[in-house]
Amino acid sequence: MGRGETEQRPGGAPQIEAGDRTVLVSKPWNKGRNGNLVSAGFNIINSIIGSGIIGLPYSMKEAGFPLGVLLLFGVAYITDYSIILLIRGGNLSSTNTYQELVRKTYGFIGYLILSTLQFLYPFIAMISYNIITGDTLTKVFLRIPGVGSENVLTDRHFIILFTTIIFTLPLSLYRDIAKLGKVSLASLLLTIVILVIVMVRTVTLGPQVPKSENAWIFAKSNAVQAIGVMSFGDIFENYCKNDNLATFGRFCYGVTVILTFPLECFVTREVIANVFFHGNLSTVLHSFVTVIIIAVATGISLVYDCLGIVLELNGVLSATPLVFIIPTACYLRLSKERWNYSDNLISCLILAVGVLVMTVGFVLTILHPQECSHGKEMFYCFASNVSLQNSTLAP
Repeated sequence: MGRGETEQRPGGAPQIEAGDRTVLVSKPWNKGRNGNLVSAGFNIINSIIGSGIIGLPYSMKEAGFPLGVLLLFGVAYITDYSIILLIRGGNLSSTNTYQELVRKTYGFIGYLILSTLQFLYPFIAMISYNIITGDTLTKVFLRIPGVGSENVLTDRHFIILFTTIIFTLPLSLYRDIAKLGKVSLASLLLTIVILVIVMVRTVTLGPQVPKSENAWIFAKSNAVQAIGVMSFGDIFENYCKNDNLATFGRFCYGVTVILTFPLECFVTREVIANVFFHGNLSTVLHSFVTVIIIAVATGISLVYDCLGIVLELNGVLSATPLVFIIPTACYLRLSKERWNYSDNLISCLILAVGVLVMTVGFVLTILHPQECSHGKEMFYCFASNVSLQNSTLAP
């Protein structure tokens, strides 16, 4: 086509070529496309941030606050650099996706390893979401007048099953992830509410909580696991059960986790579809695979409830290879530059750090597992701390 000529797109959407650019001029088509882009944006932000932004205190606690802050910036830089390496690797190998890049670089075995990690990371996150839902919402229902500890609403197993059947399973059955855009927006708005609540409690509750020993120590022995986690933890475990403002925060947190769950399920289902069904699932298979994935994740979360260990294992065994190891390994194999080229040296360094974090983190997690303290009241919430307890009731 010549400059300024028009071409009719399938479906009646005309486009105009102007030099090297192609400009779409159909308003109805743009509207739908922009709507999908907005939904995709909400989904991406919810998946990346979601409930994760309020769980950083867990990794800070494990690493030591000063070192935790440094690690946070370090992990952010490495993640950004790894994405750049993936783009460069895609250009060098003429591929468009992470899976295609690894398959072309390391063959079918590399593709299977990547797919396994891509499945495990969101799958374990689904288990974590269920654990958080069970732990969080039971405390919310306990604050309802007339609901005692024997009530079914305070049984974490019932809450997990109920929320799965009524909310997460129906939302996860959507075939088009763009339809979850409004759900992700609601989750993000609730996350903002949660952040406000946490900041308010920092001001009103923080000064009255006795300082713990070595609270400001630069580094702790669990720093390696913290690198892998840098994810979400149940921060509301730090607040008293009779704190009404924190109870509202717990409710928002539980809803946020429920609304984020379908995004993780979508990823796990997509991996299975790509590996076993060439990327195509019939309606029946789509429903069957979704139900199986959710059933297994729910079953595990019903019998195991220690969030910290789940996060650490997911971090060191799934997240670390996906971010630190595989992108750098692909780039180093594809790069035609000399060994002392700056990108090659940085890639080697990140690769070595990734292997070290994964190995040491896994060993430490197995040999020195963190105490599973879910459901326990903090020491400053007991009746002996009457003045403190009463102060937490005020917003």
